[in-house]
Amino acid sequence: AGPPSMAPSMAPTAAEAELLLLQKQALAEEEAAKAKRELLTRFLQYKLSREEQSSMWGLHKVRTLWRLAQRKTKDQELRQDIEILSQTFSRVMDCKDGVIEVTAGLGGMGEMPEDTHDLPKTPQTLVRDLKEAEEQQNRALRSHLHLTDQLLHLQRRRLGYLEEGFNAQVDALKAEFEAERSGISGGGGEWG
Repeated sequence: AGPPSMAPSMAPTAAEAELLLLQKQALAEEEAAKAKRELLTRFLQYKLSREEQSSMWGLHKVRTLWRLAQRKTKDQELRQDIEILSQTFSRVMDCKDGVIEVTAGLGGMGEMPEDTHDLPKTPQTLVRDLKEAEEQQNRALRSHLHLTDQLLHLQRRRLGYLEEGFNAQVDALKAEFEAERSGISGGGGEWG
């Protein structure tokens, strides 16, 4: 009875050893998968932090360029305003010089008018004033159109950046969805 009972106890031991070996292999595979997931997570976190840094740098660069564009535009506007004011001042000075010449030409024969704005303007002065007013209007219109074009260009570029970001997010979501789908249908992953 002794030897036959020994044989059955040996067979389960071999099966147990095989089961133990399979468990070790499964545990090793699980550890490898876990290490791979951790490595992937660290890599994605690193990429995310790099992307955030890049985004911050890009935003800083865009803001700096925007400020420079605003300063340049404001500089042009101020220079045009100064030019217009200078021309207006010159025109007023010419009118006052004309009044002085008229009153000096009277030589005391008449009284100096109370209000010099009521003096009649010559046709040449009216034509010059009209031309200056048209030039001012044309400059203002050109400036307005130029600024509108700049804003349109800036908005188109901004829309392009936003569209690129959106497309990148859509692609990332698609890739994530496909990875999850293949994990579910392939029987692997958390759901398998």
